[in-house]
Amino acid sequence: MSQLRLLQIMLGVLLGLALLLWLITTLAGLYSTLATISTVLANVMISAILVLIVGLLVAVGYYGYQFLRPQQERFVPRAPEAKGDAAVENLRAVEQQLNQVQDEIERQALEERSREIQDYLARGELRLVVFGTGSAGKTSLVNAMLGEIAGATGAAMGTTTRATTYKLRLRGVEREIWLTDTPGILEAGIIGTEREQGARKLATEADLILFVVDNDLRKSEYDPLKTLAQIGKRSILVFNKTDLYPNEDVDAILHHLRERVQGFIAPVDVIAVSTNPQAILLESGDRFQSQPEILPLMRRIADILRTEGEDLIADNILLQSQRLGEEARQILATQRRRQADQIVDRYQWISAGVVSVTPLPMVDLLATVAVHAQMVIEIGKVYGCDINIERGKELAVSLAKTLVSLGIVRGALELLTLALQTNVGTFVIGRAIHGATAAYLTRIAGKSFIEYFRRNQTWGDGGMTDVVQEQFQLNRRDEFIKIFAKEAIARVVDPLKAQMSDREQA
Repeated sequence: MSQLRLLQIMLGVLLGLALLLWLITTLAGLYSTLATISTVLANVMISAILVLIVGLLVAVGYYGYQFLRPQQERFVPRAPEAKGDAAVENLRAVEQQLNQVQDEIERQALEERSREIQDYLARGELRLVVFGTGSAGKTSLVNAMLGEIAGATGAAMGTTTRATTYKLRLRGVEREIWLTDTPGILEAGIIGTEREQGARKLATEADLILFVVDNDLRKSEYDPLKTLAQIGKRSILVFNKTDLYPNEDVDAILHHLRERVQGFIAPVDVIAVSTNPQAILLESGDRFQSQPEILPLMRRIADILRTEGEDLIADNILLQSQRLGEEARQILATQRRRQADQIVDRYQWISAGVVSVTPLPMVDLLATVAVHAQMVIEIGKVYGCDINIERGKELAVSLAKTLVSLGIVRGALELLTLALQTNVGTFVIGRAIHGATAAYLTRIAGKSFIEYFRRNQTWGDGGMTDVVQEQFQLNRRDEFIKIFAKEAIARVVDPLKAQMSDREQA
C-alpha cells in the first residue's frame, strides 16, 4: 500500500471518530429534550435517526471498500503485435465465414485451401518461386542454384511444362527452403495460357519470387512483376545471360532495369547473373566452359531469408488468408443475393395477390406495408440482421413514401398498363394492372432493401432516394418489362380470368 493511500486512511479514521463523538453528543442532547415532552416520542425519533445512520454507514462502507480494494487491471483487447498473430486471427475469421457457405462443393474446396495454409504456417518453410518467360533461363538458374542438373536447359521456349520443386540449402538459414521452377509466361496457345495461369498462382503463393529476364523489361513482363509487387509479393529481379553482352551493355541494362522498377523493387534487389555461360573456344581448339556466375544472387537471397524470413512467411500467410477470405465473402455475397432475390420474387406475387383480390380504386402501397415489412424481416435474416416487425414496418412505410414522392408509383402504373393492355381483356384489365403494379413496386422495394442490408444497414451517401431510383432504372428496361409482363399474365391475369369464369358458371 502506498504512503499516500495510508495517509488517506488515517485521516478518514480520525474524521470518522470525530463525527461519531459529535453524533453521540447530539443524539444524547436531542433525546433529553424530547424526553421532557414524551418518552415514546423520544424513543421513536432516536430509533429512526439510528436506522438512517446505519444505512449511511453501510453505504459509506461499501464505497470505501471499492476505494480501498486493489485495483484490478482492466482487460483491453490488443491488436496483434506480430504479423504471424494477425495471420492466425485472419484464418480464424475465414473459418467462421466458411461455416456459412451452403454449397457443399464450394465449402469443401475453401476448407481444403484453409487447411493447406494452416499446414504451411505450422511447417514454417520458405518457398522461392522462379518466374518469367520461358526463354529467360529460369531452369538454368535453378540448375545453377542447386549445383546439379535439375531440368533440361538450352531448349526452346516452353521446355518447363509443369512446376517442379526442389529442396535448397543455404548457409545461415535454418528453415527448410523449397525452390520451384515454373512454366514460362507469354507462351502461345490455350495450353500456354493454362500453364501461365498455374505459374501466376504459384507466384502469388511464394514467399520470395525470382523474376528472371534476359534483357530490358518488356511491358508484358513489367505488368505481372508490378502486379505481384502491388499485392505484397517480395521479388528479386534477376538479369540473366550477361555473358552474351559486353560489360558496358550489362551496366547500362542494369541501370535501366533499376530505374524501371524504382518504387517497388530496391536497386540492391536487381542482380545480374550468368547461369549457363557459353563455352569459349581457346586457341588450342579446345572449348572452355566457365562456371555459372550467381554468387551475388545467392548471397542476396540468403541475406533476405535470414533477416526477413519470418516476416516473409507471415506476410505470405496473411495475404493468402485474406485472398481466401475475400473469395469466401464473394461466395457468401452471391449466396445471400440469390436467397434474397428468391424472397423478393415470392413476396412480389404475394403483393399482387393481395391487391388484385381487393377492390381498391388505385394501387395503395399502404395496403401492402405488412407484406413489405415481413419481406424486410426475411431479407434481414439472410444478411444476418435481426429486424423486428416494428422496424420492418418503419422501413416499409419510409420506402413506400419515397416511391410515391419520386413518382415511381405513377411510372410503374404507366409501364404495366402499356405492357398489359394489349394482352388482357377489358373485364379484368383494371384489377390485373393494379395487381401487377403492386408486384412490380414490391420488387423495387425488395431490391432496394437488399442494397440496404448489403451495405450493412445503410443507404449510402445518396440515401434511400438514390437507391430506389437506381433500382427503378434497372427494372424498367424494355427486355425486363416484357418478361415481367408475361409472368404477370401467368400469375395474376390468368387466375383472375379463372375466377371470373367460375363466378359466371356459378
